[in-house]
Amino acid sequence: MPIVNENNLELEKVSSNSVIIIHPGSLYLRIGRASDVTPFKYVHGLARVNLLSEMMNRRDQILPNFPYKNSDTLAAMEDSRLQASHMLQSSLQSNGDRRYATPPQQIAAYNRNSVPKYKDNVPRAHTNKPSAVGNVYGEEIFNLTPELDYNVFFPILNGELNINGQIGGSLTAVLADLEAIWTHCINKLLNIKTSEFHNYKVILIIPDIFNRVHVREMMSMILLSMKFKACLLIQDHVAATYGAGLGYACVVDVGHRKTSVSCVEDGISQINTRIRLRYGGGNITQTFHWLLKKCSFPYHECSPMTNYYDSILLNQLKEEFCHLNLDRCGAVQKTVTVMKPTKRQVQYTIQVGDEAMIAVLGMFNPMLLGITDNNHYVIQETSKSLPEDPYDEEFLRETSVIIKKIFDVYYTYFIIVQVSFFLETWHWS
Repeated sequence: MPIVNENNLELEKVSSNSVIIIHPGSLYLRIGRASDVTPFKYVHGLARVNLLSEMMNRRDQILPNFPYKNSDTLAAMEDSRLQASHMLQSSLQSNGDRRYATPPQQIAAYNRNSVPKYKDNVPRAHTNKPSAVGNVYGEEIFNLTPELDYNVFFPILNGELNINGQIGGSLTAVLADLEAIWTHCINKLLNIKTSEFHNYKVILIIPDIFNRVHVREMMSMILLSMKFKACLLIQDHVAATYGAGLGYACVVDVGHRKTSVSCVEDGISQINTRIRLRYGGGNITQTFHWLLKKCSFPYHECSPMTNYYDSILLNQLKEEFCHLNLDRCGAVQKTVTVMKPTKRQVQYTIQVGDEAMIAVLGMFNPMLLGITDNNHYVIQETSKSLPEDPYDEEFLRETSVIIKKIFDVYYTYFIIVQVSFFLETWHWS
């Protein structure tokens, strides 16, 4: 539709096909044209050939760290698990009947006797990428030959840029990774050449609690480095209400590494209602794996912290099993298929009981997720001073103080002049 100014002069026709929407996340990047019904979902990571020594290798993990070796934390988790289990056993179904649960010992006995079944399929080969090829993107980074020397980066973590002290952890390096991934996705998924970026506009979806410095740098990257025509920023919770057609709502967004909550009214995310929790779906996946091992998970070689395929497998199991439906009682039986390059597919038949609900209850009790401190949430803080930003909070606060002082001086001078004039007039009268 055309944009029209106050004089009813048509300025520019904006086509939804020429607008690209980018929604970056910790694990997945969602990207597409504004005219697309659904966006493309792409693993938000890349692998770069390691040009330094082997001691400088870096491979970001999909799932967050889990306190396997911290006995105190594991004991606190076990107490929380028992409390959640007893609570579920005393809960009622929607028809008023008491819930029933299959004894954990029975489920463990079934899983312990599960026999692996090997399928007669042709094993998938590794993706061999020589050093001259360059970067590897998306799910292909999981297929790389382990012997190749490369680094794996996920540029977004907990809703912010993944800036750290490791190799490739500087702000400049993270922005370079973002630009490489986004350019690759736009070229491959949207069939838009890099030389044509200047004909397109971008809508960048940012978190409700955002770092102004990071947002500024991403905006500069889109406009100056990638050379798009224009860029518009929209907070994810505001975009959610627009998409749902709601004027106001309390939005809860459960992501892979963080959970955010805020209230949106008339297209504005209310700053005093914003809060971000430092845990999300990835933490639930780790807790679910811990619960599966307690009921004799037959896939003993599962190692999500060293193998990307195991991380993806556990994430899929979480999506298939986990729920919060009190009407679903007893054990659920399903087949788990393990697929890895150069190896035959293996199938296990397992049973899962209330573990599927206990893992999700960790969203309401962080102790179940192995989080024992009080530093697991973030609120909207005052932004850092940006002298070149005319809307910077500190700049506005300081200038308002100066203006108030100037006003006080002039007001005092005005009063003195008025009093002097009155006294002089009174004297002559």
